[in-house]
Amino acid sequence: MSKTGQKWLLDTNVLLAALIKPEVLPADAQTLLENPASTVYFSAASLWEIAIKRSLGRDDFDFLPEDIHQLAQQTGFTELSIAASHSYAIARMPWWHHRDPFDRLLIAQAQSIPAYLLTTDAALERYSELVRRIAVKSG
Repeated sequence: MSKTGQKWLLDTNVLLAALIKPEVLPADAQTLLENPASTVYFSAASLWEIAIKRSLGRDDFDFLPEDIHQLAQQTGFTELSIAASHSYAIARMPWWHHRDPFDRLLIAQAQSIPAYLLTTDAALERYSELVRRIAVKSG
């Protein structure tokens, strides 16, 4: 994953790891996120996902979406709004690979930029050559 100076969109769990526990990310992922030549995006869809999971009372989402939003901005990540045009690609995506609406939107957004989608989800690789999967360390 030696792509530096590229554009990257972070899947929700990668965004959270990058902001809260960056040490669980592989060293090469940390390097590209810290590279000033890279543009790192976080999607409003991720904040929406965080808000929903928080409202469901999930123990692994014991933080507020506004705190993650502020931290992402302070880190220098670029906010990506949801545009109506992002839905166009979703209409053409097969359902048998993955059914998560947030992930499907993130793929469509990555394609629209274009940017590499950095994720831990192997199922997403079937949708686009722009998907880059990483493994995070437990902890």
